[in-house]
Amino acid sequence: MPKASELKKGMVVEINGDPHAVKQVEVKSPSSRGASTLYKVRFNNLKTGQKLDESYKGEDMLKDADCVRVQVQFSYVDGDDYTFMNMEDYSQYTLNRDDIADEVGYLTEGLDGIFALIMDDVMLGIELPQSVVLDITETAPAIKGATATGRTKPAILSSGLEIQVPEYLEPGEQVKVNTTNAKFMSRA
Repeated sequence: MPKASELKKGMVVEINGDPHAVKQVEVKSPSSRGASTLYKVRFNNLKTGQKLDESYKGEDMLKDADCVRVQVQFSYVDGDDYTFMNMEDYSQYTLNRDDIADEVGYLTEGLDGIFALIMDDVMLGIELPQSVVLDITETAPAIKGATATGRTKPAILSSGLEIQVPEYLEPGEQVKVNTTNAKFMSRA
């Protein structure tokens, strides 16, 4: 049973009998003495898709959801349905685009390191790896003399995701992207 202070994006807890995934955690430290730190958490109900905002004190305990985490690989897209394959028994699970709207920008065919959250043989959501490697498909030309610590420019990646990258990068290069905050990490 995790404490509110231990919650991280992607964790799954049970609230009112339903599994909820943590989408965002905001820490508020009151300035008065003796006041406890508050954790404002945005959850996403994995069964209904509804958002839920709750506030907790650091010591508040939450209940772990009875979800099974299974390693899967992204296989293909069929319209708005995204298909994933279980790496152990090769069974397939399908999720609608609306269910994984935040993760779609990081998915590329054959992507490994994804964990599926499964409850009662139904796939509720996915957990992405910490970082993914994507190709730059569109960006302004590289600027001669641009430094590694210099300014950034927008770039569109192979999955359609748009991020800020350093000015020295060109289309066709591969970059490592952090999946928790959609930021450029390094060249791949």
